[in-house]
Amino acid sequence: MTPDELRGLIAAPHPDVAPLPPADERAAGVRELRGVPYGVVEGGRPLELDLWLPGADRRRPAPLVLFVHGGAWRRGRRDDMGVRTRAWRPGPFERIAAAGLAVACVDYRLSAEATFPAPLEDLRAALRWLGVRADELGIDPGRTVVWGESAGGHLASLLALTHTAPRLAGAVVWYGPADLTTARAPFDPADPATMEALLLGAAPATVPGPAAAASPVHQAHADAPPFLIVHGEDDTMVPCGHGEALAAALRAAGAPAESRTVPGAQHGWVGLADDEVEGIFSASLEFALSRT
Repeated sequence: MTPDELRGLIAAPHPDVAPLPPADERAAGVRELRGVPYGVVEGGRPLELDLWLPGADRRRPAPLVLFVHGGAWRRGRRDDMGVRTRAWRPGPFERIAAAGLAVACVDYRLSAEATFPAPLEDLRAALRWLGVRADELGIDPGRTVVWGESAGGHLASLLALTHTAPRLAGAVVWYGPADLTTARAPFDPADPATMEALLLGAAPATVPGPAAAASPVHQAHADAPPFLIVHGEDDTMVPCGHGEALAAALRAAGAPAESRTVPGAQHGWVGLADDEVEGIFSASLEFALSRT
């Protein structure tokens, strides 16, 4: 047996055909599957996702929420919706699944692993895999809402604006960067040390083409799916002008965009009372349900 034949024999099954891990049963019939491989990157780590699936007694495939985590494109965990939801029991993804929507929380390559557009390509790969395994999972990827927070909100926006097969049903964007070309304190496009520069591999001002391609405000178009954009008025990490600019760009293009700025809210909903955070989550879930 040659080395190449041996490698083929001992390699892990491709994610398209690999057996799914056993599901853990949660309340309301929700099933949870952790660490499901969806992609293989040559020379890199396997890409995985976690799944929360509604009860198996459904009569039709469940719509899907594709969740994209934050962390400045540099860090973060796929199953983290932000600091204010970490102590929820049941957690936010179990709540979404209990409402009837499947949830896929996806890994993507961080900026120390690969620069843009790698993370966006990974999200597209996750959608492709979910389509391949849809019947097995009991989901309908043709009815997908992408939901992201912080850097994940940025990637969610870009995915909703650029993915066409199938077109997404909607996007929920929590305090996501929307423009990598315009200075908004503390962000300086000429600074090569910002998280945005690390995402692009260079200071945005020195690579205007990639910076515009990575800016949702420059990708808005009339056929964009409906957006819900929620941003804290007191956000000092990603100023609320980002959310306002994205909503304005979508509306100017003729696309539907609902935007809300939240008084007293810092990044990650820091500064809000628990019931206010619950209200933002509930409104976002209602939007996702209305789109699917």
